[in-house]
Amino acid sequence: MDLLKTLVDKGLRRELPTRDEALAVLATSDDDLLDVVAAAGRVRRQWFGRRVKLNYLVNLKSGLCPEDCSYCSQRLGSQAGILKYTWLGADEASQAAAAGLAGGAKRVCLVASGRGPTDRDVDRVSKTIEAIKSAHEDVEVCACLGLLSEGQAERLRAAGADAYNHNLNTSEATYGEITTTHTYEDRVQTVQRAQGAGLSACSGLIAGMGERDEDLVDVVFSLRELDPDSVPVNFLIPFEGTPLAREWNLTPQRALRILAMVRFVCPDVEVRLAGGREVHLRTLQPLALHLVNSIFLGDYLTSEGQAGQADLEMIADAGFEVEGAGTTTLPAHRADVLGGGCGGHGPAEDAGTATHAC
Repeated sequence: MDLLKTLVDKGLRRELPTRDEALAVLATSDDDLLDVVAAAGRVRRQWFGRRVKLNYLVNLKSGLCPEDCSYCSQRLGSQAGILKYTWLGADEASQAAAAGLAGGAKRVCLVASGRGPTDRDVDRVSKTIEAIKSAHEDVEVCACLGLLSEGQAERLRAAGADAYNHNLNTSEATYGEITTTHTYEDRVQTVQRAQGAGLSACSGLIAGMGERDEDLVDVVFSLRELDPDSVPVNFLIPFEGTPLAREWNLTPQRALRILAMVRFVCPDVEVRLAGGREVHLRTLQPLALHLVNSIFLGDYLTSEGQAGQADLEMIADAGFEVEGAGTTTLPAHRADVLGGGCGGHGPAEDAGTATHAC
């Protein structure tokens, strides 16, 4: 297929595909699916070899969020049956992180519900970061605390945070249909504040919220322009008690095409398979490893993930290997410049030096 040859050639050169090419990937038939996966897999292996980075999520604070994000089980007015609790202490959070690290995780993602942290919250999370780093010197720590105010990213960086996650989630054009209590630009500004503080930016999307192909392409192209080091791809889990509880519109094949499109648009970025993979990819999860180079180990915020041992077996059975703590995740041209771009147009570097980013 000429389309796939063109996309592979561009991916190996770190060249941005056209919007029409990205849309064409999403429009491919199920008969062409394995060809699409194989083509995107060539790009993935060029920049990341067969390594899979493992990430572990620690939910510092759950539920009781004042925001109205339609997809979220922790939203204002949610009737979803989830645990609700206030802040974990530094010792308790550090112990939770240790469990993930013992299972092979390289990065710990510290997540808290809410619009954004107060200065007191930043102090609290800083103590947690320091406790984790004290016990595990080589661990990467990513914070995900919501919208950041001026100066907060710098304080997290000073405490030892390596990265900050804040997803765009959907296209700017449709953002108001998903959330009304903050804006798309608020999210962009938070990612930029993290980058400005020297944190590795992590920002991604949620697929399956009823969006059009054009919306998916829009948000991925916006992410490419924003230049995160890592792009988590979530697939909507339609929780009962939320406005999107009936949005069951993804198939495993559709999910794989979305992942392939993200890989073609952001070839040398850490693409992470995040929430909803077990629900929507199901038995096709191993194929996704040919597209992504990073997954979460264990459970997510308010839903159960695949058992950690099953993840490790899946990685090994598919012919991949867990990325070690001493290995740099990102290709050299990105790792040498913290927060470097999604793309660029320089010559393709060797994937063998391919490190960090949530």
